[in-house]
Amino acid sequence: MTDSDFWQDRLEQANTLDAADELAGFRAGFFLPELNGKPVTYFLGNSLGLMPQQTPVAIQMELDKWAAIASEGHFQGEFPWVSFHEPLAAPMAGLIGANPDEVIMMNTLTVNLHLMMATFYRPQQHRRQILIEDHAFPSDQYAIDSQAMWHGWDRYQAVLRMKPDQGQLFSTEYICQTIVDHADELALVLLPGVQYYTGQVLDIKTITETAHRFEIPVGFDLAHAVGNVELELHQWNVDFAVWCTYKYLNSGPGAIAGCFIHRRHASNIDLPRLAGWWGHDKSTRFLMGDQFSPIPTAEGWQLSNPPIFSLAPVRASLDLFQQAGGMEKLQIKTRRMQYFFRELLDQRLRDCVTVIAPAEISGCQLSLEIGSQNNVAAKTVFQRLNELGFRVDWREPNVIRVAPTPLYNRFQDIWLFVKQLEQLLKTNSRTDHNK
Repeated sequence: MTDSDFWQDRLEQANTLDAADELAGFRAGFFLPELNGKPVTYFLGNSLGLMPQQTPVAIQMELDKWAAIASEGHFQGEFPWVSFHEPLAAPMAGLIGANPDEVIMMNTLTVNLHLMMATFYRPQQHRRQILIEDHAFPSDQYAIDSQAMWHGWDRYQAVLRMKPDQGQLFSTEYICQTIVDHADELALVLLPGVQYYTGQVLDIKTITETAHRFEIPVGFDLAHAVGNVELELHQWNVDFAVWCTYKYLNSGPGAIAGCFIHRRHASNIDLPRLAGWWGHDKSTRFLMGDQFSPIPTAEGWQLSNPPIFSLAPVRASLDLFQQAGGMEKLQIKTRRMQYFFRELLDQRLRDCVTVIAPAEISGCQLSLEIGSQNNVAAKTVFQRLNELGFRVDWREPNVIRVAPTPLYNRFQDIWLFVKQLEQLLKTNSRTDHNK
């Protein structure tokens, strides 16, 4: 089969898959960025999701209410501002496998992480360490280090950084054995649901079970997991989790984040926390008392009243997820896209492209290591992809992260990307050898 025949055959396959895709219609519900008058091929849902068409409508609705009735908007309209966050709990809980009373939309991810550590990181003289993965996302590292120092510990004494045992990946057995080996020293386990660099999905259930055998609380940063992979946080008995909503949840840059607190903790009003007025018992909140009485749900960790214009995009996005049928249906398409993508890479680029995480421990994101036998200048390839209208991102030293997203990406997008990547790699390889 000639190269031309191969690509034509695979294009027909992609078109067949797109024609049979139950989620294909959702693409029209998003604004698609353009380059030179043509839509770009957007694979950056792992960094910033596309804007839903309903987002401006949702925001304008609240702006109109403000203009028309001002302060009465707190109590009137379809979504009164005083309780604006409450209807978001159920659809968000559906995406993470939780009960609505375990979920609260508030703040940003790192703020929520600090709030959760204020409750769940209670270091003692001999049990003060926080277990994180080596090269965790910087915002997590800085928050964790600062918490250790806030409690009076040197970060090198109180933070245990776990290096991967399988190249750049972590085996579940290794993570659990690390917990067992350091159980007497650990005050908290804090890991990602999906590792941002490699795209590896961690075994949250097994990790949590292992830590709980030693009464170690466990939290997860789900920034790259929510809206990407199926989660069952309540069933898995996770103590807490935090996430942003601007990646796979398409809620806009800096959008309001989410927080999960397991019901067994959320209902405990005696847990230590950093308190705010909006976390106070709703029935007595406006009596303006001087004694804090927390709401016995995840809402008890709120600090301030909901920021309406930042929450409106979250509502617009969650509506799309509900219309799509939730994570189970999205996962079916994700797996199909993964198979198609990986098969093309294996057939055409196995000598110069390596996918870091195998399919069985991966979600939407493929982290592609570029270059091996052909001495390819990886960053040049990335820059050319960008110039040609492919939106992917770069991580040093030679990784291009690509995240086909089921709500708005097509199989045809994957076909086009791999075909173009092959041409660029061949061109750069010839250029390098001719130098």
